[in-house]
Amino acid sequence: MDQQLLDTLRVIALPMKTNFRGISVREVALVKGSHGWGEFSPFLEYDDAESAPWLASAIEAATTLKPQPYRSSVAVNGTIPALNDPKELKAIVDSFPGVKTFKVKVGSNLAEDLARVNVIRQLQPTAKIRIDVNGLWSVAQAEEFFTSVGAIEYVEQPCATIEELRELKARTSVKIVGDEILRKAPNPFEIDLSGAIDFLMLKVQPLGGIQRAHALAAHHNLPVVISSALESAVGINYGLMLAASFKEMNFDCGLGTGSLLAADVAHLPIVDGKIEISDFEPQLDGLDVAPDRFEWWKNRIMRTAELLK
Repeated sequence: MDQQLLDTLRVIALPMKTNFRGISVREVALVKGSHGWGEFSPFLEYDDAESAPWLASAIEAATTLKPQPYRSSVAVNGTIPALNDPKELKAIVDSFPGVKTFKVKVGSNLAEDLARVNVIRQLQPTAKIRIDVNGLWSVAQAEEFFTSVGAIEYVEQPCATIEELRELKARTSVKIVGDEILRKAPNPFEIDLSGAIDFLMLKVQPLGGIQRAHALAAHHNLPVVISSALESAVGINYGLMLAASFKEMNFDCGLGTGSLLAADVAHLPIVDGKIEISDFEPQLDGLDVAPDRFEWWKNRIMRTAELLK
């Protein structure tokens, strides 16, 4: 990353409406280049090597021409955290107006997970349900869940390893989406996904930007769905651009997670279940982190940038 881009760095803290993925405040770093703003927001526990594609995406977003879109807005799913209070769940569902698909976080407790799915079904009886496991299940646990949950659109990353995914795919008719299996691979071009998954989850930051995400989609030759990594509106908007850059997009995308934030740098409203790609100047006043956190992020970026050379 050149010094001119680093000099534009702003690091902001966005409070969450509810705890999600163990996070109550989301810190993100933003840089501005010749083609707009880019976001660098790997989760705090990620090391520099895992953070490197996130930085490559931020640099690409800030310094390169955006692809021509096939659509101006993208249909999104609602994202349901691992909560169990029906009132909290209703408030989250209501924050996704017009959405026709809900992705429910599951994986830790069978009874609570099934109850959470049932609450969403009661609130939105015509909606499609997809579940996200983050690789927490064994093959046997996945099969047990499938026998009880009823019809679902797909399961995202039910098991951690390719071998488990292949075994599960051979034993179930439920469609399987690969997420961590791709984005956490040392080289996502080298993994063999044949017989393991049906669809590929693409997340623009973890995969290194729009160009690299397209290269991965072409390499693995599977239908794709786009999702976010709990980003600010800057990162979400870049994810929307990725989704709009595919000629075919047959799934509602997981790009509505801005609804989980209590504050953001811009408002990207969900209208009739869709979010429009926007051209905005982020509003950052009052959101900056403390000086020590700014230095922590700046040092992290400089270390990570060394890995991109």
